[in-house]
Parts: sequence; structure tokens; C-alpha cells
Amino acid sequence: MKSTFASLVPELRTQFPAMARTHLGQPVAYLDGPAGTQVPQRVIQAMTRYMVECNANHGGAFPTAVESDARLDLAHAKLATFVGASDPDEVVFGANMTSLTFAFSLAVARTWSTGDEVIVTRLDHDANVTPWVLAARDAGATVRYVEVDPATCTLDMRDFQDKLSPRTRLVAVGGASNAVGTINPIRDVIQAARRHGALVFVDAVHLAAHRRLQVKQWGCDVLVCSPYKFFGPHSGVLWGRRDLLEELEAYKVRPATNALPGKWMTGTQSHEAICGAAAAVDYLASIGQTVTGQVDLELAPALDAAFEAITQYETELADRFLRGLAELPAWKNWGLGREQGAQERVSTFSITHSSLPPVDVAAKLGEMGLFAWHGNYYALQLSELLQREPDGMLRIGLLHYNTPSEVDRLLDALARLG
Repeated sequence: MKSTFASLVPELRTQFPAMARTHLGQPVAYLDGPAGTQVPQRVIQAMTRYMVECNANHGGAFPTAVESDARLDLAHAKLATFVGASDPDEVVFGANMTSLTFAFSLAVARTWSTGDEVIVTRLDHDANVTPWVLAARDAGATVRYVEVDPATCTLDMRDFQDKLSPRTRLVAVGGASNAVGTINPIRDVIQAARRHGALVFVDAVHLAAHRRLQVKQWGCDVLVCSPYKFFGPHSGVLWGRRDLLEELEAYKVRPATNALPGKWMTGTQSHEAICGAAAAVDYLASIGQTVTGQVDLELAPALDAAFEAITQYETELADRFLRGLAELPAWKNWGLGREQGAQERVSTFSITHSSLPPVDVAAKLGEMGLFAWHGNYYALQLSELLQREPDGMLRIGLLHYNTPSEVDRLLDALARLG
């Protein structure tokens, strides 16, 4: 039997040990998901089981090493499905998205020369800007910035089209803004870049918890994401086209394999974190199996169903928040408002008060058990464009484990603050 997602949320929340936490006698509402989500019990157990049952290094001939490699191979396969690919060897694990991006930027920049151009945007997290700026500097290439409409916090696609040229070697674009929730038109960006023969590098770190990733359908060349932003442990994932990853020379030690994916996975990885990332994918798939009533639904269609349900539910939470915020004249939402639909934004908001500094608001909310971030969240270009430096904004991140009552608690708190 199919289930409505809203009716499942109370049970889903019981899978997250952190949801039992209270602060000064009040239940905690985690509105800080864009900086890192809470973790379900199955992820914690998967990491613990790995360390208890088969903690060994890669490539050994003895039983625990063989079992360890089998679990890691399965994780590669699950993350490939998660990003919308089919080849497990195209999935690379690393310490975090930033480290993986720097490593890839060093490798691909060796193919650039003076006169080449790289395109980044002013909407992105700096981890998808500075690595390309530094790599271009070292290669003698030029960096071009796609401008942002400050009224809506959306990319200026006409400006992007104008900056594309036969000299463009790579376009780095975010899937969604980690600051204001804007979903970028990824397909349009990729298609335009393709016409000029440029590679496209997608930072899907913020998008991954909210929407289904589809690298093959989109046609991008590389995509990065972070399991700790979609209910897993602190680690990073890079997917790349097999031919591209095989062609480029990776920075690695001599004894390391030249075969994928090991060619790009420097040093000894956090095996327990890789197993935890796979368990996070399983958690999301379990949502799809539940909402469809098909407990044996395979991974890809289960993820499809899960994200369809998550999108609808989070859109309802977002609308509830924006409707309430519109009734509070001292507060401003930066970026897209209620008139935009689910295709244009995720349920992440940056807001400011007419007089209260964001850090003070975050501290006051924290005292009420409402946990939210302040600052620029490394979306430095956008924060500068909106003239929000050095204080930044207050970021509210709503995820599928949040509830309408938590949204109402937040709105009531904001009203009491001013």
C-alpha cells in the first residue's frame, strides 16, 4: 500500500538518534542541514560494523581484507546509482568535496594553456570557484565569472552565453545554491557548454539531499557531492566520465594502481565512511520503497520515488515558511520567493532582520532549541554581491525530517525577536 510522505515523517525521525536531543528543556529543531545533515541509525551501524567485522586495508589476500573490499565495491556501485550512473569505477571517494575538486582541478589544468578560459559563477560555494581560479592562474588561463541577478539570486544566463567561446575549456556550476536555494538550469548550462566543446563540472553538494542526481541524463563530465550533506558521514564523492578519468594524469604515488577508481583515490581511504555513505543511499532508497509500498523495489527506481516524495514535501514546508515570513515586515528573504515553484529552488533560505545581526539571531534561536547558521557559508561571491559582508545572513535549511510544527516554532521565534 502506498503511503503519503507526511504520514511517514514521524517514523523517519525515530531513525535519527539526534532527534531525541533537547536544549534547555525544549526539543531541538535542526535547521542547519545545509551545513551537514543528521545521520540515521543505519549509517552509524554500517560504520561500526565495518570497524568491528572487517577493518582491513585494501587489496589483501586474507579474509577481512577480502570482505572489506567487497563492501567497498558495493559502496561504489550504490553511489554510482545515486548520482545516476551505472559504472561503479567512475565513482571516486575522498576526504571531502573540496579536496577532490582541488585534485581534479590540478590534473585537468595540465591540459590548459595561455589563452584558454574557465567559467565559474558568483552564485557558487567557494569550493567550486577558488580551485579553478588557482588552477587557471597556474596554467596561464583566464577565469570568467557568470553574473547573478541580485533581486532573484539566479544566474544571468544571457551573461553566461555571452562568456562562452571556443576558448572555454571548462564550466564549473553548482546544482543548487547552498546559500539561497536557487536551482541552476543544469541541462541548459551543459548543452550550451557542449556546443563550444567545454567540459562541465557540477557541484551537487547542496542539491543531493533535495533532488535526484542524473549525471547521464544531464550529460555533465564530472559531478561532486558530500555524503554528510545527504544523511551520511563526513566524506566526499566524485563521479567522472570513464574516458576522462582514464585520460587525465592523476597526482598519485607510484605504487598506486593506474586503474579506476583507485587511480584517483589517494592514500588509504576512510573505509568506514565509505560504508556509511552506502548506508545513507540505502536509507533514501527505503523511503522510496515505503512510499510506493514495494519493499523489494530496486535501488534506482526506489531513489526516483524517494526524491519525488521528498520534493513535494519540502516544497510544502518551504511555502509554509515563506508565507509566514511575508507577515513579518522586519525580515527579508534573499532570493526567490513563493511565486517560484519546486523546479527553481530547494527549501534553503537566507534571511536578514532590519537591525539585528545574523550572529545574534542565530544565538538567540539556539537558546530556543532552533539551530541555524549565520555568515556567508562560503558562498562568498554572492554574499559580497548582496553587500552582506562581513555579517552575512541567517540560513534556514529545511529537510524531509523537518516538520510543519518546527516551521511554525521558527516563525513564532522570529516574530518575537522583532
